[in-house]
Amino acid sequence: MAEYSTLILSVEAPVARLTLNRPDRLNTMSRTMVREVKAALQTVAERSDVRVLVLTGAGSMFCPGADMKAVAAGDELGDRLEPDDFLVTTLLHHMPQVTVAAINGACAGAGLGWAAACDLRLATRRAKFNTAFLDVAVAGDMGLPWSLPRLIGAGRARELCMMPGKFDADEALRLGLVARVFDDAVFAEEVEAVIARLAAAAPFALTTMKSNFVEAERRDFDSFILLESERHLHLFTLPDTQEGFAARVEGRAAQFSAT
Repeated sequence: MAEYSTLILSVEAPVARLTLNRPDRLNTMSRTMVREVKAALQTVAERSDVRVLVLTGAGSMFCPGADMKAVAAGDELGDRLEPDDFLVTTLLHHMPQVTVAAINGACAGAGLGWAAACDLRLATRRAKFNTAFLDVAVAGDMGLPWSLPRLIGAGRARELCMMPGKFDADEALRLGLVARVFDDAVFAEEVEAVIARLAAAAPFALTTMKSNFVEAERRDFDSFILLESERHLHLFTLPDTQEGFAARVEGRAAQFSAT
């Protein structure tokens, strides 16, 4: 596995963990980090034995956005990302695996864009959120103006972006930005429980469900229904689906295949 300077990638199938690792800079985003995250996501996307990807931050921060000091000094992101670098968020959104943002601290700007591109967002109670773009005279990046309205509605998304300010995890939950908020002391344990539940799901059904959500954003309703029905009927030919129905009828836990 490749070596990275700004992140830690670990894989223990069926789960991969990508940890943003610049704790000395509060896990702020650098040009190197953007490119390394893109490379790491490409590596994970090719792993058919991985069904869940967890994105989190080292220490007590998730990612509060760009490295302000570097930008102000004309360094790193201040030297400009290339247009292709922003495809990191496209890759994150389209990952074949279910993606979980474990938001363990500050989550703002481009970091919020990455979290919003994930399938599920779990937050520790101490986490703070902010769009923050207008505060530094930019209009938004990493897909947040696309993702945020789809999560919380167009009106609230525009409000949060056009009148930026900090808000806490409970407000993020109320808005629908995050799925769950856990007390700090049990956050890691509760995240692991969610990951274990996802990892225990029928593999092909889980990845098909993820793909269905991605395809639903690309297709009109009629073409999506055709695709969905084809996939649904195919699932009924698989042993895991037969096991799932039998287990439900018999009142026992289903024993799905490992791959």
